[in-house]
Amino acid sequence: MLLLKSIFHVTTFSCIAIGNLRLFSFTTATNGFSSTNPFTIIKSHKHILFHYLKNRTLDQARAFFDQIPSPHVSLYTIMLHAYAHNHRLREAIHLFRQIPFKDVVSWNSMIKGCLHCGDIITARKLFDEMPHRTVVSWTTLVDGLLRLGVVEEAEALFWAMDPVDRDVAAWNAMIHGYCGNGRVDDALRLFRLMPSKDVISWSCMISGLDHNGESEQALVVFRDMVASGVCPSSVGLVCGLSAAAKILAFHVGIQIHCSAFKLGDWRFDEFVSASLVTFYSSCKQMEAACWVFGEAVCKNVVVWTALLTGCGFNDKHLEALEVFREMMRIGVIPNESSFTSALNSCCGLEDLERGKVIHAEVVKMGLESGGYVGGSLVVMYSKCGYVSDAVSVFKGINEKSVVSWNTVIVGCAQHGCGMWVLALFNQMLRQRVDPDGITLTGLLSACSRSGMLQKARCIFRYFGQERSVTLTVEHYASMVDVLGRSGELEEAEALVMSMPMKANSMVWLALLSACTKHSNLAVAERAANRIFEMEPDCSAAYVLMSNLFASSSRWAEVALIRKKMKRNGVVKQPGSSWLTLKGQKHKFLSADRSHPLTEKIYQKLEWLGMKLKESGYVPDQQFALHDVETEQKEEILSYHSERLAIAFGLLSTVEGSTITVMKNLRVCGDCHTAIKLMANIVHREIVVRDSSRFHHFKNGICSCGDYW
Repeated sequence: MLLLKSIFHVTTFSCIAIGNLRLFSFTTATNGFSSTNPFTIIKSHKHILFHYLKNRTLDQARAFFDQIPSPHVSLYTIMLHAYAHNHRLREAIHLFRQIPFKDVVSWNSMIKGCLHCGDIITARKLFDEMPHRTVVSWTTLVDGLLRLGVVEEAEALFWAMDPVDRDVAAWNAMIHGYCGNGRVDDALRLFRLMPSKDVISWSCMISGLDHNGESEQALVVFRDMVASGVCPSSVGLVCGLSAAAKILAFHVGIQIHCSAFKLGDWRFDEFVSASLVTFYSSCKQMEAACWVFGEAVCKNVVVWTALLTGCGFNDKHLEALEVFREMMRIGVIPNESSFTSALNSCCGLEDLERGKVIHAEVVKMGLESGGYVGGSLVVMYSKCGYVSDAVSVFKGINEKSVVSWNTVIVGCAQHGCGMWVLALFNQMLRQRVDPDGITLTGLLSACSRSGMLQKARCIFRYFGQERSVTLTVEHYASMVDVLGRSGELEEAEALVMSMPMKANSMVWLALLSACTKHSNLAVAERAANRIFEMEPDCSAAYVLMSNLFASSSRWAEVALIRKKMKRNGVVKQPGSSWLTLKGQKHKFLSADRSHPLTEKIYQKLEWLGMKLKESGYVPDQQFALHDVETEQKEEILSYHSERLAIAFGLLSTVEGSTITVMKNLRVCGDCHTAIKLMANIVHREIVVRDSSRFHHFKNGICSCGDYW
C-alpha cells in the first residue's frame, strides 16, 4: 500500500508538470483510488490547485479547476479565496452561484472576499441569504465592517447575535475594531463587560491602548492581566514592552522582562528579543540592549533592525552602520526598516559616501521605488547637500503618500528652491493628495528663503480657510519669519499680536532675528522683552540683541548685555563648522588650531586671502562684532570656522570635487561674500549648510541670491 501511495504521488506531480488532468484521472482510476479513496482524490486536486495558484496564473488554475468533474465544495472555496485576493470579485460571485451544495465555509469565504474587496452591500446581502449562520459567519462580517470603518453597523450586528453564540473571538474582534477606529473608551467599556477573557482579549486591549497613545493605561491593563492570573503570551509581552518604551517606564519594563524569564526562555522568541532591545534603547540603556541582543538565540532581521535603530536613536551612528555592515556580512537580508534606520544614521553623520553605498544595496533589492525607503533616500540626499539627487529619487517612488511629498518639499525648502517647492505643491494637489500642517511649514519655509512674500501671503490665507489643516504656533512663526525677512516688521508684529493663541518664544525670536537683519532696534527691544518674560535665560535673544548693538558700534550696550549674560550664567553657543570625509568628522571653531593639519590649513587661508584681495574683496568689518582695531577685525573675519573648514576641504579632496561644509550658526555676510569669490577662484562648488539654509556657491554666485 505504501508503494502504491508513492507511485500515486509521483504520478500526480508528473501530471502537474505536463498539465494533463485526463492522464491524472486515468491513473487514479486504474489504481483504484477513484472508487475507494475519494478523500485522497480531493486532497490531490487541492495539491494541484495550490500549485497552480502559487507557481502559475489564476486563469491557469481556473482552467485546471474546470477540468475537474463535479468539484468538491472545498475546491470551490479555494478558487473563491483566490479570486477575492486578486480583487476579481465579479468572477468570484459568479463561481459561488455555480456551487451545487454550498457549505458554511464557502458562504463565509465569499462574505470575507466581498469585505476584502470593499463591497459591504454584497457581503451583507449574502449574509442575509445564508440558510444557517455560525458564530464564524457573524464574526467575519463584524470584523470586516470594523476594518472598513463601518463601526455603527458592526456594533448593531454584534449585539444582534444570540448571546449563546457570542463567543470570546467575537468579543475580541469587536474590541480590536474599536481600537482600530480610535474608539478606545468604547473598547475599554466592552472589555470590562466581557463575561470571560482569554489571553488574546488582554493582549488586544493592551495593544489597542498603546497604539492610540494611551501607553500608561496599557501598562495598567497589563498589570491587571498578571494580577488576574493570566500568563501573558509573547504577543502580550511585546505589547507591554512597547508601551513601556513609549513612556520610558524603565522599572515597569524591567518587571515585564522578569516575567519573560519566568514564563520561558525569551531568547528563542525573536519578537520578544526585538522588543526588549527596543525598550532598553528607548530608555537610553544601550549596554543592556546590546546584552539582550547578544543573549538572543534566534536573531532574525527584526532583532538586528531593533539594535540598528536603537543605536541610531542614541546618536551612536557609527555603531549603527557597523551593525548594518555585520548584518549584511552574515547574510541577514535587510528589510525596509533596516534600510531606513541605516540611512537615518548616514544623515546623522552627514556621510554621503556611506549613504550612496546603502543606496546601491537598496537598488539591488528593488526597494528604491517604495515610499518608506525612497523617502529616507530623499532625506539623506537633501540633508547631505544634494537636492537634485533627492528630487530624482522622489520621482522614482511609485506610490507617493503625503509623507513622501512633504519630505521632498521640506528638502527643497532647506535649499531655498522656492519655485521647485511651488511646482511640487501644484503636482501634489493635481494628484489629489491632501496637504497637512507639515506641507504648510515646508511651503512657508521655501517662501521665506526665496523672498516670495506675496506667494506666502496667498498660501497662508489658503490654509487658513482649509478646514482640514489647523494653523499652529509653528505656522505663525514661519509666516512671521517670511514677513520679517522681507522687511515687513510692523506687519509681522501685528500678526504676532493678533494670533488666536499665545505667541511662544519661537515666534518672538523669529521677529527679533528679522529686526537684527534690518537694524530695527525699537521692534527688537519689544520682542526681546517678551522673550525674557517667558525665558529669562534665552541665550539666542541675548546674542541677537548683542549683535544688533555691535553692528551699530554701540559697544556700551554690548558690554552690558555680556555682563548680564555672565551674571545669569547664560552661555553663548560657540560657532563651529565641520565636514565629513571618509566617515570621519572634522570640526573647527573660530581661529581653531587643534587640527593635525593646522599649519597647512592656515597656509591655504593665507593663499586664499591674497587671491581674494586680487579679486577686489574688502572685508566688511561690521560683521566683526568686537570692539577692536581694524587689523584685528580683519583677522577675526579671516579665521571664521567655515573658512577653516573650506581650507581643509580644499587640501583633502580631489581637485574639482564639491566641498560640503556644515555650520551650527548663520553664516555671516562677510564670509558669504568671501566664499562666493573662493568658489570662483578654486573653480569648485562649495556647499555650506548654516542654521538658516543650504548655500550652493558656484562661479562667483550663491544659490540664495544673497537673500537668507
